[in-house]
Amino acid sequence: MNFKTLNDFDLNNKTVLLRVDLNVPMQDRKVADTTRIDRLKPTIDYLTKQNCKIVILSHFGRPKGKVNPDYSLSFLPPLLTKQWGVEVGFDSDSQSNITLLENVRFNPGEEENDLAYAKELAALGDIFVNDAFSAAHRAHASTEKLAHLLPCAAGLLMEAELKALTNALESPKKPVVAIVGGAKISTKLNVLNNLVQKVDYLVLGGGMANTFLFAMGYPVGQSLCEKDMAEEVKSIQQKAKAAGCEIILPSDRIAIREFKENADYEVIGLDHIADDQESVDIGPETIKNIEAMLDNAKTVLWNGPMGVFEMKPFDNGTNKVAQKVAALTKAGKLLSVAGGGDTVSALDNAGVINDFSYISTAGGAFLEWIEGKELPGVVALQKQDAKAA
Repeated sequence: MNFKTLNDFDLNNKTVLLRVDLNVPMQDRKVADTTRIDRLKPTIDYLTKQNCKIVILSHFGRPKGKVNPDYSLSFLPPLLTKQWGVEVGFDSDSQSNITLLENVRFNPGEEENDLAYAKELAALGDIFVNDAFSAAHRAHASTEKLAHLLPCAAGLLMEAELKALTNALESPKKPVVAIVGGAKISTKLNVLNNLVQKVDYLVLGGGMANTFLFAMGYPVGQSLCEKDMAEEVKSIQQKAKAAGCEIILPSDRIAIREFKENADYEVIGLDHIADDQESVDIGPETIKNIEAMLDNAKTVLWNGPMGVFEMKPFDNGTNKVAQKVAALTKAGKLLSVAGGGDTVSALDNAGVINDFSYISTAGGAFLEWIEGKELPGVVALQKQDAKAA
């Protein structure tokens, strides 16, 4: 993949327009998780050392093109100052070298990818740096159009994300294993259709594994299952066979009758689930099969849990497989890349959040990447010369 990085420019004393994603999770009007903020610090440090003036652009929530105090970014500068160790001012009144502008989505031109709004933003800086991979699937003024108006580069976080994903899916070391879990096939049809053509093994867990098993004639009891997706399952299986991809499904399951933490459970084979039981995790035999297969893998791409990881002990399957991937990664035997949806929470629960090669905090953009879609914000970065749009 060809894109310019910070190293390609003389940034000394330049004003940098830096697009980031500060759409942080909130709880009781406080930031619940600073991961997205903390991952931006290397770029901030790099630009600060280059004596840059930094103008930060971000969205927050969905104000729908109108000024809405509930979605103001004014609460963030004190936290950014604390986490980054440099003073961050706010909006037009700021006298700081680093200024966070108000929510770009307050302007209707942002989501319309409007040229006039992008020109207003471009007038504020000398170079555009995009460090918001998690917003790169949106063709908005501050993620796509702006890249056509100024010299542009990927920030350090964007660069790391693109390299990790390219190494995992576009030019990986083989064998490649994709581990995909979650509730529904319908939300990941494009993901599965793309992956079976690119990986050697596709491991399925969660509700989507139940849907595959149902389509193959196995009983599912009360398990989460999309019975109307049977034809799509057969289509995916045919594509996988044609591409030489082996789909690995559970050979045993953990079944319960009462959906609650620490519920009584039993390990069952594929033929033996009762009408009033539901499958909530993969069983011990399945875990062993997956672990044995992983011993020979070189690359793992992970999206989604193997079971109902939010309820103990039904996080066991996810935990055991995640810990195996982490151990192989730490031993230098495996490149492991994970992201999307509940994946980060599931791996955090498994205690391996720092042991994968790369964990993406980008939800929608990560999924669209593994669907094989082009991301407008990334495509715009790949142009070689700035030109008017």
